Amino acid sequence: MSTRTVTKANIQSEVIDSRQTVLLDFWAPWCGPCRMLSPVIDQVAHEAPDIKVVKVNIDQEPELAQAFSIMSIPTLVVVKGGKEVSRAVGVQPKSAILDLVR
Repeated sequence: MSTRTVTKANIQSEVIDSRQTVLLDFWAPWCGPCRMLSPVIDQVAHEAPDIKVVKVNIDQEPELAQAFSIMSIPTLVVVKGGKEVSRAVGVQPKSAILDLVR
């Protein structure tokens, strides 16, 4: 499955109301570590179809970054049943990301 972009317009349907576990990737185009992490996030989306993987550009969606208390990027947030269950800050290896969402 490919990644999706989340905005304040679709956060409710894509994340909060999702029956699947959701991995949110908070990023920005100017962020070098975010660009390093992006292919890994894409691999997770492809290899774990049971996980919904979404990306939030903090420059375009500052209200979502604030709502999730994002202080630095990249930040990965896992949401299950509409609630945050875990998070990781910084570049993570694929194995750590898969552990985070399981």
